[in-house]
Amino acid sequence: MKIKMILPALTEAKSPFWRPIKYSLFPPLGLATLAAYCSPDDSIELQDEHVEELDLEDEPDLVIIQVYITNAFRAYDIADHYLLRGVYVCLGGLHVSSLPDEAIKHADSIFIGPGEDTFPEFLQDFRNKCPKKVYRNKTRDIASIPPIRRDLIKRNRYLVPNSIVVSRGCPHHCDFCYKDAFFEGGRSFYTQQVDAALAEIDRLAGRHLYFLDDHLLGHQRFASDLFEGMKGMNRVFQGASTIDAILRGDLIEAAAEAGMRSVFVGFETLNANNLVQSNKRQNIGRDYEEAIKRLHSLGIMINGSFVFGLDDDDPDVFRRTVDWAVKNSLTTCTFHILTPYPGTRLFANMEAQGRILHREWDQYDTRQVVYKTVGLTAEQLKSGYDYAYRSFYSWSNIARASLGHDRLKHAIKHFAYAGGWKKFEPVWNFMIKTKGLNKMLPLLEAILSKVKGHKAAPSPFPAIA
Repeated sequence: MKIKMILPALTEAKSPFWRPIKYSLFPPLGLATLAAYCSPDDSIELQDEHVEELDLEDEPDLVIIQVYITNAFRAYDIADHYLLRGVYVCLGGLHVSSLPDEAIKHADSIFIGPGEDTFPEFLQDFRNKCPKKVYRNKTRDIASIPPIRRDLIKRNRYLVPNSIVVSRGCPHHCDFCYKDAFFEGGRSFYTQQVDAALAEIDRLAGRHLYFLDDHLLGHQRFASDLFEGMKGMNRVFQGASTIDAILRGDLIEAAAEAGMRSVFVGFETLNANNLVQSNKRQNIGRDYEEAIKRLHSLGIMINGSFVFGLDDDDPDVFRRTVDWAVKNSLTTCTFHILTPYPGTRLFANMEAQGRILHREWDQYDTRQVVYKTVGLTAEQLKSGYDYAYRSFYSWSNIARASLGHDRLKHAIKHFAYAGGWKKFEPVWNFMIKTKGLNKMLPLLEAILSKVKGHKAAPSPFPAIA
C-alpha cells in the first residue's frame, strides 16, 4: 500500500524569498511515530511542507494529514484536493480534536486525541475495507510503542533533527493551553518506559537532543531515572520545565548532570492576578528569581515564555516584562499575544462573553489580536508585543543581559546564543535555502557545551511526585 503523510505549512513558511528559522527547527515526529505502525510492505512518504515543496500530483492509496490551528485551512485544501482525486484521506492532530465537526467535512476518517491506539485500528479496518468515519482515542499508554520511523525524516533540512518526545501531555491545566482538548477524556500526562526512552536516545547520532515534551520534569521518578541513565552518554540537551519543578528537590541538578544546557520556562506573566485567572497554579506563589538563580548556577540557559493581553495587563506591561527579563539575564524570550484556541477554557469563556472576533484560524498565531481586549486596546497590545521583541533582542539589551552572569564564559555563551538566534536571520535564511541547515548543528553543540561552575544550593522543598 502506498501511504503519504503530510504536515502542511503556512504561506509564510513557504516563501521563496524569506524562510524564518522557526519553521525549520524540528521534523514532524508525530507522523513519523504513526508510520511505525504501518506494515513493512507499505511504501511510505513523509512530506513536511515547511521544508520542501509538496508533490500533489501523485496517486497514493492513503493520505494522512496532521492539522494544527494555523495550518488548518491549508490542510483542508490539500485534503479536498486528494478527495477529488479519489484518494482516501485521514485528518488528525490538535485542531481536529478541538473541532472535529469542522474537520470531518474534509476527510474520510478523522482521529480524535492521541493516535497510538486508534491508528493501528484504522489500518486494520482500512485493509479490511471497513474504515470508520471517526476514531476516538481510548487507551493512554506509550509503554510499548515501536521505534519512530526516523528513516523517513530528511535530517539535513532541520537544525534540530534529534528532537525526541518521551511523554505525552502535561500534568497541569492552564486555561489557555491548546493541549487540554487533545487529551480530554483520559489521562492527560503519561510517559514511556525509561529503557525505551534511553534506547531511542541511543539511536540518535551526534551529541545534541531537544526534548519536545511539554514538561520533561513533570514525573519525578521517570525523569530521575531518565537522567540517571543519560549520565555518561556525553549528550547536551534542551527541554521544558515549570518553575515549581525547578525549585523542588534536586531533579534540576540531575538534569544538568545528564547534559541539560537550556530550558524553556513558562513564566507567562509577572502579575499574580493573571496567574490565578489563567489557572497557572504551578507558578502561583513561586519565586521566579530564585528559580533563575538556580538555573544559572548550573549553567542552564533560559528561554522564558510570556503572554501579553491577559485581563490584568496595562499599557506598561511590555516595558516591565522586558526590563525584568533583561535584569534577570534570560537568554532568550518567546513573547505571545494571548490567543484563545478552540477547545480551551479560555476560548469557551471568551465565546460566552462575546469576545471572539472571528474564526480565521491562520491568524491564531499568537502574533495577532483575535479577541476583544480588556485593559488594553488591540492596537496597544499589538504594538506592545512588537516592542517587546524589538527591545529584548536589541544589541544593547542582549549585551546587558549577558553581563548579568557572574562568570565570563557564561556571559559569552549567552551573547553568542541570543545574538545568533535573532541577529543573524539572513544567515539562517541562506542555510535553509541551500539545504545546509544541519551543518550549523556543531556550532549549536559547542555553544551548549558545559561550563564548569559551582553547584546550586539544595532546595528547601521536597521533590514533586
